[in-house]
This record gives sequence, structure tokens and C-alpha cells, in this order.
Amino acid sequence: MSKINVGIIGFGTVGAGVVEVLTANREIIANRVGSEVAIQRIADLDLESDRGVAMDRDLLTRDAVEVINDPDIQIVVELMGGLDKAREFILRAMAQKKHVVTANKALLAEHGKEIFDAAREYGVTLGFEASVGGGIPIIGALKNGLSANHIHNCMGILNGTSNYILTRMTQDGLPYARVVQDAVDLGFAEDPPTLDVDGTDAAHKLTIITSMAFGEPIPFDAVYREGITALTPDDIRYAGEFGYSVKLLAITKELGDKVEARVHPAMIPKDHILANVNEAFNAIYIEGDFVGPNLYYGLGAGRKPTGSAVCSDIISLARRIHSGASGAIPALGYMRPPQAHIQVQPMDALTTPYYFRFSALDSPGVLSKISGILADYRISIASVMQKGREKKGSVPIVTLTHEAVEQDVQRAIALIDDLPVVTDRTVVIRVEDSPL
Repeated sequence: MSKINVGIIGFGTVGAGVVEVLTANREIIANRVGSEVAIQRIADLDLESDRGVAMDRDLLTRDAVEVINDPDIQIVVELMGGLDKAREFILRAMAQKKHVVTANKALLAEHGKEIFDAAREYGVTLGFEASVGGGIPIIGALKNGLSANHIHNCMGILNGTSNYILTRMTQDGLPYARVVQDAVDLGFAEDPPTLDVDGTDAAHKLTIITSMAFGEPIPFDAVYREGITALTPDDIRYAGEFGYSVKLLAITKELGDKVEARVHPAMIPKDHILANVNEAFNAIYIEGDFVGPNLYYGLGAGRKPTGSAVCSDIISLARRIHSGASGAIPALGYMRPPQAHIQVQPMDALTTPYYFRFSALDSPGVLSKISGILADYRISIASVMQKGREKKGSVPIVTLTHEAVEQDVQRAIALIDDLPVVTDRTVVIRVEDSPL
């Protein structure tokens, strides 16, 4: 049987998972490819730590360039993470006509266009299934399974750490700081989990999904992102009384020649399918014009799920090499005509219902002052709840609005927060109330 050689740069958690999959399932992979898929070299600065996987230590090197320059290696797998060095190594591998697989979501989100263009220039294929959703095959679904469809929208829970935190806050009524510490202690979260809880990780993944769905790289800086650090158990409980769950959602929608691309906490109806995705699981909901609604659900991170996703790209590339296929598959599945460009709609133009929690003194006329400012900015209240007095003497006033424009909401809230009767900053949560 012929052999296809793989070089791996980065032997951390995911790299060890890839070695484990390729070793444990060597026979089934060979049968599915038609050739043996063999690990030729592994580069990492740390050659001493035990990765918990049996392997030939003669394969190890500290020099990533040694992997790239090896003429027997056909597929280079970048799993080191980071931006500058990873970008350099990927571009060098492509320049040597080697196919590349990466799990580097930050790199693809922030430098995707350069890397996609390089793959096209050098006639090689780039695989990045593991960059979004861990073991969920969402990139393959967009590139292949749904390729006959016009994608209307995608909405997903793309960060397991944040979802775990919100699940515990919802089910146990615990404050944010307590749950974060529990997540760190249990190994679910980094210490501190900044990129998870501030929305950056989900925004990286949404940048890739949006680029895949609409066929053109979008700039990462155009994706609105807001995290979960300001949410309280009270807001989650009040949302529940209105019939909603709170999730950190990543949302992209087609709007003619523009798209929405935003990450933020959102209230969704309790009977929405995403409302019941809990703990560290991810889920991605997609609507296509012919296929209709699709849901993809599974573990969004971890050594084995992510290693599985990386190996799916390796197998796909190995099949092409084995069959002698010529020509590269476009990284995004297709490229839009040069004259056709999509723009990301500014967040100020978003139109959606809103949840507000005002903290105000318990005195006559407070609600009328607040509602008057809202009315001045064309914000109509759909329902309101006034809760009991807090220890500081403030009263929470909780409202849901009809659809309003983000720009108007932000201007109105700025004026309301300046009122002498308002004792704390207003909590604002957007509502995704559209049916499945």
C-alpha cells in the first residue's frame, strides 16, 4: 500500500489528539483513503513532556522548518496556535506546494484573506474543519453538504466555556464570579478565561462561518462582540419569567447586499432548540433556501473531538493525493465574482426587541420619566415588571420592548442613566424572538 506523509507543527493538547487518532485508527483510515497515512515529523519546542500517547520519539524535532522542508511530507498540520509564527509557517508550507491543515481560528479570522489567497496562488488546499466547533463538522457542511443552498442565516453557541458558565448561573442561581472559579477549578476554563467570556473566541469562529456562508472573507474587526461578564443571576431569572433563556449567541444573517455578524448575550424563547444546549456543548443552527433548518450539535473543544476534526481534513486531502486529483479546492468552497462584495452591517443599524433592567429610586414618576425618554427615541414597551426594593433602596424595573433600532436604544439608555433617580447603569440584553 502506498503512503502519504504528514508533518505536524505543535504537539500540545490538539496535536496529541491528532497523533492518537492517526495511531489508534490507522487501519480504518488507510482503508478509507486507499493509502497509509503516516506521521513523518512532529515539531514542538517542548520534547520532554508526556502527552499520554505512544509514539516513536525519533519523529520529534524542535525545528518547524525541518517539517516544512521535508520533501517526503505532503500535508503540513499547523497546531501551534498564535498569529505571527503560525502565519509564517503556513505560508512557507504553501509556497513549497504542500497542502495545509490548521485549527487556528484566530489566525484565519484575522489573516484569512491572505492565507486563502496564498492557497489559491500556490494551487494547494487548506483544511480548517477544527477551527470552528471542535468535533462538529460545520465547515464540511457549509463547503460540501449545503453547497447547493443559498444560506440565509446562521446562529450558534460557539464557546463551551461561556455556555457552561451561563448554564450554571441559570440552573443553580450562582453569581458569575463563583461559576468562573468553579470552571477554572474543574479545568473547563483558562485562568482567566478572558477570550471566552468577552466574546472574542466566538467572534473568531463567527468570522470564519460568515466567510464560508457568503463566500468572501469578512474583516474580523467588523464583527460586533460583547461578552457575558455583566450578566447577573437576577437578569437570567427575570428573562425566565418572560419565557426566555439567556445564551451567548454568534449570529450572521443575510440582508440583501449586507450581512449581520455579531456576538453578544441574547434572550431566546425557552422552546427554541438552542435554549436547551447546555454545559460545555456547542450548537450551530443554519437555514438554507432548499434544505431548510439544520442543527449541528456536539463538543466544541477538547483533545479528542478537535483531533478528530483535524484528522477529517487530513483524510480528505490524503484521498485527493491518492486519487491523483489535480487543482485545489477553494478554501471557502467558492469565490464570489471580483466585483461582488459583501459588507457587514454596522451594529447601530440592528433592529430587534430588547430587555432592559433599570435600577431606580422608589419614588413617584420614575417610570414615566424613563418611558418618556424611550418614547422620544421610538422605543415602545411591550411589557414591564417592577420588583421589590433592593438593599440600597433601589427598585429594579424590568421591561421588554417591541423592535427598536440599536442606535436609538444606546442614545436613550445614555440619557436614562444620567437621570438623578437612576442609581446604576441599565442592563441591556437583545432578544432573538424569530421562530425556527
